[in-house]
Amino acid sequence: NEVRLSAEAAAGTTSEEAKQRAVEAEEERMQPAAVQEQAKQDAQAVQEQANKLQETADEKKKVAANQEAANMTKKVAEEKIRAANVVKEEAECKLKEGIQPVVTPTPEEVSTAKQRVQYHEDLFHFAVAGVAGGGKSSLINAFCSLCNNDIGAAAVGIVETTLAIARIPHPNAVYPLVWYDIPGAGTLKVPDWQYFNVQGLYVFDGIIVLFDNRFTMTDIAILTNCRRFDIPTYIVRSKADQHISNIMINMGYNSDDNENKGQKKRLYRAAWQHFIQQTCQSVKDNLKNADIPDQRVYIISNQTMTNVVKRKEAKNIIEEIELLDDLIQEAQTRR
Repeated sequence: NEVRLSAEAAAGTTSEEAKQRAVEAEEERMQPAAVQEQAKQDAQAVQEQANKLQETADEKKKVAANQEAANMTKKVAEEKIRAANVVKEEAECKLKEGIQPVVTPTPEEVSTAKQRVQYHEDLFHFAVAGVAGGGKSSLINAFCSLCNNDIGAAAVGIVETTLAIARIPHPNAVYPLVWYDIPGAGTLKVPDWQYFNVQGLYVFDGIIVLFDNRFTMTDIAILTNCRRFDIPTYIVRSKADQHISNIMINMGYNSDDNENKGQKKRLYRAAWQHFIQQTCQSVKDNLKNADIPDQRVYIISNQTMTNVVKRKEAKNIIEEIELLDDLIQEAQTRR
């Protein structure tokens, strides 16, 4: 029994040791897998951290790029504002100096203007433009052999009566002419610096720049724009008979003295020469100051022009016939 018990005790001890060794062996076998799993988790954590850092870096790059783009946009906008301010300041300076901005009409504006004046390619379209009260309507009536109170005549008056462009076809079909009475510049209705473009003068075949007492900046603006559009112009001073009569009175002429006809003729001749020289020199100086080449000035009287057109006997003809011939010649040449 003792031997058996001793043997059983020894066997139990051996079994326990075997079990212990088996557990230890299993633990040793499992340890590399645990280490590997831990290493895998650590590697995954490192990768996630790296991804976050990369995302942060990319976000910072995006922010920096957006900021740079915003700065560039701001810089471009500031440059445009600066350039616009420079243009504005230059335009304001020019306006103060009497130099008006150059505005080129669009093709749509040209088409609209032609429709408004009923432009036809087989006709020659003359516009009579200038400051209010210069006698534009009376001159057109004279060209058309009409009296101011005739039916179809252009409206005349002491104040500006033309509120819109008036179209007056020449009554004689032999002359394919259409006359246009343009509203007077320099009034509250038509600002003088907008006169050329607002009235659509760029569509006409020829323009008469009519003035009465003095050559104005409006006349200069019309002539300048006509040169840009290659439109023939005719500078005309109207009411010559009235101006010559006033000069004669200043020279001592007495209209109530009908006996001294010789003195009247001498005074008329002197006043006539003085008026023509004064007018031509004034226009020449104004054109020179505006850097516009010199051109002829036609000095006329509307009443005399009426008689010339009607082929009536006309006294004291100045340059009415030359003006009429040149206008007709221009129309025939360009057509």
